[in-house]
Amino acid sequence: MTIFFRSYTRTSARRLLASMIVLVAAAVSAPAWAVLEIDITAGNVDPVPVAITNFDDSALPNGGIGRDIAGVVSADLERSGLFRPIDPSAFIEDAAQVAGRPRFGDWRLINAQALVTGRITEEADGRIRAEFRLWDTFAEQQMTGLVYVTTFANWRRVSHLISDAIYKRLTGEDGYFDTRIVYISETGPADRRIKRLAIMDQDGENHRFLTDGRDLVLTPRFSPKRQEITYLSYFNNQPRVFIYNIDTGQQEVLGDFPGMTFAPRFSPDGDMVVMSLALEGNSDIYTMDVPTRRVERLTRHPAIDTSPSFSPDGGRITFNSDRSGTQQLYVMDADGGSPKRISFGDGRYATPVWSPRGDLIAFTKFRRGRFSIGIMRPDGSRERLLTESFLDEAPTWAPNGRVLMFFRESPRDSQGRGGSVELWSIDLTGFNERRVITPLGASDPAWSPLSSVTR
Repeated sequence: MTIFFRSYTRTSARRLLASMIVLVAAAVSAPAWAVLEIDITAGNVDPVPVAITNFDDSALPNGGIGRDIAGVVSADLERSGLFRPIDPSAFIEDAAQVAGRPRFGDWRLINAQALVTGRITEEADGRIRAEFRLWDTFAEQQMTGLVYVTTFANWRRVSHLISDAIYKRLTGEDGYFDTRIVYISETGPADRRIKRLAIMDQDGENHRFLTDGRDLVLTPRFSPKRQEITYLSYFNNQPRVFIYNIDTGQQEVLGDFPGMTFAPRFSPDGDMVVMSLALEGNSDIYTMDVPTRRVERLTRHPAIDTSPSFSPDGGRITFNSDRSGTQQLYVMDADGGSPKRISFGDGRYATPVWSPRGDLIAFTKFRRGRFSIGIMRPDGSRERLLTESFLDEAPTWAPNGRVLMFFRESPRDSQGRGGSVELWSIDLTGFNERRVITPLGASDPAWSPLSSVTR
């Protein structure tokens, strides 16, 4: 898919020179109110009331897409926990009449701090042109605006791109709505579990299965640079690591690794994977150069070293090990040098994952019979638990480093009933915890990097 976009916004001269194509909005006189901004580093953030109008699609032969786009944008922003879309029945100004400058007083009366308007038209070649504007109703000025030109079938992705643009303008952080999730779909009784590789958009749409369930699959991971997934599969009861190309559906064997405990994670440049191998009764950390398949051992310790994850600059690796007597988190140089323990709290630590921002490490923690998803700084300071339940495990970061997804399993009763497994998300405040709906049971999620516009 190809999407072309351009922006029209009031901007500084420096940003204007940096833009390839810019349409500058007409100058308006505005009261001296501060421009709307959201501090997403605060604790329990009060959601910002935002009015999202149906996009005007009256110029199209068949209407309805304008309402659908507004619905996806509204759902994206509400799910972030930072925004509260206002019920359209409260609108005073007719949204269809907002062709230019809104009547800001009408929107302030319903406490809309931000207003989103848009229009859908058809290009001469049959593609659609989707444009939107974000308004600050109190400052009475346009904050940003974009135009996307694409095929009709791609309207849902355009909606996510609009959500990302709004999120970034109001928070200063990249959005994460135009992303995908790969995970393990689970069905069947606990002793005969069928596990299939599945993929979907971050909002659960465009769901599809990538494997048929004949072979057990585990721990999928996205490549940071290519539309590829690596995962562990047991073929004839032998563990093999595969690389799966999402666009073509082709897969190839990365290597046969008897005794491997965890599927590999990619390095930031996508050219290397780091993994845990159990050879001759001992588990250590190894890397593999993907183009050459050359394997290098990084740790040599009689303890169990597992779950490695690269820092976003590729210079360090975090992993968990019981070399101190209990399962704890460590950080070492990318060549295996200078390992240092970073976790010292009560309980056992596992599955560390470095944030895409580099500022935090997420992990699973077990203490007092309960599991939690937590975060800490790479030096081990400021540990904080975000969740707690019977079983929370396997955190994965949104590409902006502000939201985590994980899977949660419920306990079984004495007859073995229950034990449902589901995907959940939580933001760094620890307040916005939400279930991620999937068709069947779900575990081991992995968040994609931000999609390129030409995906």
